[in-house]
Amino acid sequence: MEPVLYYSRNPNPRLAAAVARHLGAPVRLVWAAPFHPDHSEFFRKLNPSLRIPILVENGQSLWEADAIACRLSQMVGSDFWRMGAAMPEMIRWISWGKENFVRACDMVSYERGTRLRYDQGPTDPAMVAEGLARFHEAAAQLDGHLAGRDWLVGDSPSHADFRMATFLPFNDVMKLPLEEYPAVAAWERRLRGLPFWDDPFEGLDAPALPPVRDPQG
Repeated sequence: MEPVLYYSRNPNPRLAAAVARHLGAPVRLVWAAPFHPDHSEFFRKLNPSLRIPILVENGQSLWEADAIACRLSQMVGSDFWRMGAAMPEMIRWISWGKENFVRACDMVSYERGTRLRYDQGPTDPAMVAEGLARFHEAAAQLDGHLAGRDWLVGDSPSHADFRMATFLPFNDVMKLPLEEYPAVAAWERRLRGLPFWDDPFEGLDAPALPPVRDPQG
């Protein structure tokens, strides 16, 4: 039976869909809304938290975007998930990114985007300020590493790049000052040049996210 990857347009499911399409993985991508009352019973059996992405293969479910990226890379025999001597370096950037750069982006994205998409109250300026402070600290370190190189690990994109950039496709809402960090901005433009990073939903049934309401409205 063909493996199924359940996804949505939110950041982590988007990440998994982008990996699958970038790699040409032999999976069927299916849009999902696991918190919908009509669907939650089905998805709870796959992931008790109801969170996607979820990869179902041979009757077994695998959740968490990084684990799914690892499995998709295995499926196609790709070095997108670095192995051998390069694996510790890749895992370092995935780990550092999630605790620093990605976390900072997530904080700002939640306050300027998620809250206003899903009516979770007004943006908290103090949390935005903290997220931006974390962003500047992490972006400066990332900029130093990327200076003089195209990708985080080696000469081609890896999951470290995709994971680090999880929230950057939402920068129209976050409004992070990427251009203050030239190497980071150039790296982000290179990522956008990869067709399925820029638009992992091309040709798929992928309903749009709710609009971000006007915070003044």
